[in-house]
Amino acid sequence: MAAMVLVNNPGTWRAVYAPLRHAEWHGLTPTDIIFPFFLFIVGVAIPLSRPSVPRVLRRAAIIFGLGLLLNGVPSFDWATIRIPGVLQRIALCYLVSALLFARTSWRTHASVTAALLLMYWAALTLVPVPGYGAGDLSPDGNLAAWLDRVVLGPHVLRLTRVYDPEGILSTVPAIATTLLGVLTGQWLQSGRAARTIAVGMTLAGAVAVLVGAAWGVVFPVNKALWTSSYAVLTAGLALLALAACYAAIEIRGWRRWAAPFVVLGVNALMLFFLSTLVARVLTLIRVDGSTLQRTIFERGFAPWAAPASASLAYAVVYLLAWWGVMWLFYRAGVRLRA
Repeated sequence: MAAMVLVNNPGTWRAVYAPLRHAEWHGLTPTDIIFPFFLFIVGVAIPLSRPSVPRVLRRAAIIFGLGLLLNGVPSFDWATIRIPGVLQRIALCYLVSALLFARTSWRTHASVTAALLLMYWAALTLVPVPGYGAGDLSPDGNLAAWLDRVVLGPHVLRLTRVYDPEGILSTVPAIATTLLGVLTGQWLQSGRAARTIAVGMTLAGAVAVLVGAAWGVVFPVNKALWTSSYAVLTAGLALLALAACYAAIEIRGWRRWAAPFVVLGVNALMLFFLSTLVARVLTLIRVDGSTLQRTIFERGFAPWAAPASASLAYAVVYLLAWWGVMWLFYRAGVRLRA
């Protein structure tokens, strides 16, 4: 959550350090691992919380609705409102993964994960796209982008226009990312010794990174398309990160360093929704012919540092401000969940 707020709110998009940007198309930057890490940990949490089917349905509907609300601010033009989005993808991935967990075994979860990744690979490389042919992985020529244009029309991300990074078909491998988290959550609850669990996650993570990187040779790693290689590679990195945290906290007993992140994590949905909403409002309020957000950046940050450093400083301050808000909720015992 900290990384998500940080990379989504620079002082200016014209000056951002390269690691804090998404890859332009194929490739991977540190920013590209944030969303799959989040979906992965959503999957991990499902076996730990064991939600009932009615709660799963209600939670998915609320999260999807909040995503639409964010997309609609401020005009709510239903003719062009963007239907996909980050929260919408989280809702769909959670819905499918939680229902599968509730109704099937881990063997089915593993089989469905493999099937989704292989079928998506086959679809994007073998199915011909009208006007482009088969195997075209360009921004406008790939099957996922074509499907978004045909089905969603004007309801895609306006910035890209020809595709939506949280579109219909690319949600399929994102579900696989979440299911890999579900499998990991079941491993955490397997009753094995803590060291065995940590070693197992480390080995599985290393294998997934190698498989994802190798797969990327023939099916490029791409966040916008959520290619199968990207799903496996980032799940492997998430496994390694979780194994490191698990070893530090559960085996070594090092807990204090994680306390600031707990403040953000217990109200993750509220943090994402409010921080995104406020960022949007700051661009709508006009001050002296400019937006309030730009005025704050240009008067409070730009004069004191180089453009990229000032832009990062703004993002850090914005994150710290929201940490303070979440700390107040945390201290008050407020836990808002879908």
